[in-house]
Amino acid sequence: MPYEAPPALAGMSLLDIARAVEARKLPPIERWHPTETADSHMRIAAGGTWFHDDRPLTRPAMVRAFASLLVRDAEGQHWLVTPECRQSIEVDDAAFVAVDMQPRDGALAFRLNTDELVLAGPDHPLRAAGDRETPAIYLAVRHGCEARLDRSTWLQIAGHALATGDGSAVTSQGATFALAPP
Repeated sequence: MPYEAPPALAGMSLLDIARAVEARKLPPIERWHPTETADSHMRIAAGGTWFHDDRPLTRPAMVRAFASLLVRDAEGQHWLVTPECRQSIEVDDAAFVAVDMQPRDGALAFRLNTDELVLAGPDHPLRAAGDRETPAIYLAVRHGCEARLDRSTWLQIAGHALATGDGSAVTSQGATFALAPP
């Protein structure tokens, strides 16, 4: 079956977004306990480009498939996990990039560079990092992995924060997140 990207985030209701999130079927990597460990020879650059042996992966379907196997452990190491093997993968900044944000009925919906949709909230918190001169906002995605908001998405969330308050924080699904680094 050919891949069909979700519709434009701006045209989706919160219910549409929630249904799309629910419909996303991911491998059950939390149940896999591989015994073999290897190096994948892969890297995810800060801008979200995936590389294998220093050559960019140019097939979006391949990137989406690999992204569905990603985890980050407590030490911050990223892994591609299969039932038989976990392979280390170098990640320059965050495993994903948030490329769009839309407020919907008390929730903030994000589209990732892999076309996944994530609703910020208690299960997917936002985290401010960096410093006041160069702030960075990260969204928890799954299995310890995060998405960094790209510049245009950072501007979207900053505009939303100013439109709904003093610009220092945003609220999504009842959880409030500071936009300035600690």
